Amino acid sequence: MSPFKSSTGLYENIAGFLCYLFAFVGGVIFLVVERRSRFVLFHALQSVMLFAGLMIAHAVTGFIPFIGLVVNLLLTLLGVFLWIILMFTALQGKWLKLPWIGELAERQLNRM
Repeated sequence: MSPFKSSTGLYENIAGFLCYLFAFVGGVIFLVVERRSRFVLFHALQSVMLFAGLMIAHAVTGFIPFIGLVVNLLLTLLGVFLWIILMFTALQGKWLKLPWIGELAERQLNRM
């Protein structure tokens, strides 16, 4: 376990894991309650951005006949894959930065 605790009293890796475990909602909660840990804030931002993007993509492709079903299935598989990978890397205390989303989350973190 990470020896550092976040301002929530949880170890950073556990808080980062929870950001992804509860997807969008977990990220929003930790964005509101976390005050100190850049690790937790990064994972919260990345979680919110990733899962909000997936929700929007699902909504948009849902209006496309036939091909929309295939795209939605692929988005679901991608979402589950990323969800599992991000949970386990956060639990290990690693900063896995996704292309584009991770960069955006890091830039936003630097503005906080």
